[in-house]
Amino acid sequence: MSCKETHNRTGWIMTGLLALYSILSVGCAAPHVPARIIYEDPVNFVRLEEDSEVLAEWPPSHHTHPFTIEPDKLRTILSGLKVQEHWIALQRWMRGESPLVPAFTDEELALLSVRLSEALAEVKDNERVTFYLSQPQTFARRIITTGGFYVHGTELHIILGNWRIIYGIPAYGMIYDRRYPMRPTAAKGFDLRFEPAEAVVPMKSSLLDGVLANAKDELIIDLTKLDPPDPEVSLIRSCLNHESLC
Repeated sequence: MSCKETHNRTGWIMTGLLALYSILSVGCAAPHVPARIIYEDPVNFVRLEEDSEVLAEWPPSHHTHPFTIEPDKLRTILSGLKVQEHWIALQRWMRGESPLVPAFTDEELALLSVRLSEALAEVKDNERVTFYLSQPQTFARRIITTGGFYVHGTELHIILGNWRIIYGIPAYGMIYDRRYPMRPTAAKGFDLRFEPAEAVVPMKSSLLDGVLANAKDELIIDLTKLDPPDPEVSLIRSCLNHESLC
């Protein structure tokens, strides 16, 4: 085989490999998530995403959006969110219950209270508010806290997908933590709590959820039990009790 033929053959092989790589890259790429950006900086964002569980033809599934709440009021609620590390029965027997830790730092509270208030004022009844907070550690590693919010009736639903999780960007470049902020990037090792506990709406969960520490990843807060209740919440409660008034 001549040098020219060898060169041509090598060129065809390289072209074929590049084409195959392009096909695989497109085929494996994560699907686009429709969203409306409310706030974004190089390491954080707050945005609105469609909720696939809301059915246009079934009004009871629609969320109570848009929803007006002042940043100070929202900051008080966010300050009441606590995270408790999930310990197995043996650990609890030896060490007692794990301590409650604030879900957000003061800096995160300052950002979220304002931006989430803006987002809730614009969100549609078929959308949820999602957030993403990150602290870059290296070029390919960062600590992330992510989740989402929505209001249904007089209840505030909070999903904490990740809490101070170290996320390593895969070598093949598919970055899922920013794309799906309400989905955990690893097995959850925490329970989500709220103070005052009297405002928490009990949720039913399976035994498997308890074993996998997924039982309390979504928290429901009855806004009417907060002191004092928000004016819009009082109006919503009146509408629910007396539809003729609304």
